[in-house]
Amino acid sequence: MTETAEGGPAGPAGLLDELRWRGILEETTPGLADRLATGRPIAGYIGFDPSADSLHVGHLVPIFGLLRLQRFGGRPVAVMGGGTGMIGDPSGRSAERNLLDDATLAANLAAIRGQLERFLDFTPGSQGAVMANNLDWLGKWSLIDFLRDVGKHFTIPYMLAKDSVQTRLERGLSFTEFSYMLLQADDFAHLHRTMGVELQMGGADQWGNITAGLELIRRTNAAEGSSEDQEPAHGLAYKLLLSPSGTKFGKSETGESVWLDPARTSPYAFYQYWLNTDDRDVGTYLRWFTEFPQARIEALESEAARAPEGRPAQRALALDITARTHGDEVAARAVADSEARFSSEAIDDPSVLRSLYESAGGFTFDAAGLAAGTAVVLAEAGLLASKGEARRLIAGGGVTVNGTRVTDPAFVPEPIAGEWLDVRIGKRRREIGRRRAG
Repeated sequence: MTETAEGGPAGPAGLLDELRWRGILEETTPGLADRLATGRPIAGYIGFDPSADSLHVGHLVPIFGLLRLQRFGGRPVAVMGGGTGMIGDPSGRSAERNLLDDATLAANLAAIRGQLERFLDFTPGSQGAVMANNLDWLGKWSLIDFLRDVGKHFTIPYMLAKDSVQTRLERGLSFTEFSYMLLQADDFAHLHRTMGVELQMGGADQWGNITAGLELIRRTNAAEGSSEDQEPAHGLAYKLLLSPSGTKFGKSETGESVWLDPARTSPYAFYQYWLNTDDRDVGTYLRWFTEFPQARIEALESEAARAPEGRPAQRALALDITARTHGDEVAARAVADSEARFSSEAIDDPSVLRSLYESAGGFTFDAAGLAAGTAVVLAEAGLLASKGEARRLIAGGGVTVNGTRVTDPAFVPEPIAGEWLDVRIGKRRREIGRRRAG
């Protein structure tokens, strides 16, 4: 990775202070600070929805939660909701999820595991990350056993008081979704019992589910005659990421999710997403989504305040998170392609044109369209709405092809290396064209 915290943490005792200065910590249960202060390693888990074959940048908050737990000497446990994901968490949703078949779920879990390995160390050992699927234990319950062993510990008023339930009552909440809280509580109890997991982490909107798990652990321990004086388990909530600029985090300009899978969101587009971070958000994102130490983040913020046009904070952020997600070599290519695309200079190197075309996409043209002239090429490629618009833009001097300003709509450009066109439309738009074979 391009940067990590200097010197490394001393142990679990420093975790909460780290989260506070990064502005991430929302709430903890009483006793967590004392438990971490003992210095003993602690295992903590966060749940993920495996309904897609990729995580997206919205999942980076919990991913970095696990990363920081591991960096401070804890053991991260990533729980895939193979069981709960078939039902759906009512918090923040307006509809239930679709059921997944076994083959789709298995494929999704394998893909997500590969993405998590970019962030977490899964080397076997006391601190090695673990990935678990809650379908493995939830799927074994019979309804009668579940109601007897889990449901009896919760009252209806207790469940109705949770914010995640309250927000859905007026719009309609099925019994299936209502039961989600009990299933997630059983997750925590199962992990606590079988793996010694003492901590559940999640967004602030998950606080009700987290505390339900703690309640189940306490009640089952009491039923079994446990006389522990200290809390047997703990909870930690992260703040919900609200953008000061008013934009929705995790969505591209077109409203699409920004995925970690390069087949869904290209590394170039991924890099551009972070590079385009609003100045009002970049300090927050540096704290949440990098492991840069405090001194470097503050230095970047100072540099950005002096020379915002250079976007030094955004460049550091984009490079670091792209390298962590896709690897150093891929990130370096994304940077090079970005610089080439937004350079004012013409590109005459076929290898650069090819790299930019593969990273950022482009258009294709054939011999017949090329022979008909520049206006026809632009219109047939969909770069402009019509041949008339293309002719007007060309006549106004707004089109450059391969470094030459075009003034005649019928001008036939010579492709670079017989294959490429470097088209500039206006001052900011650059499109790379590739000649179709045949």
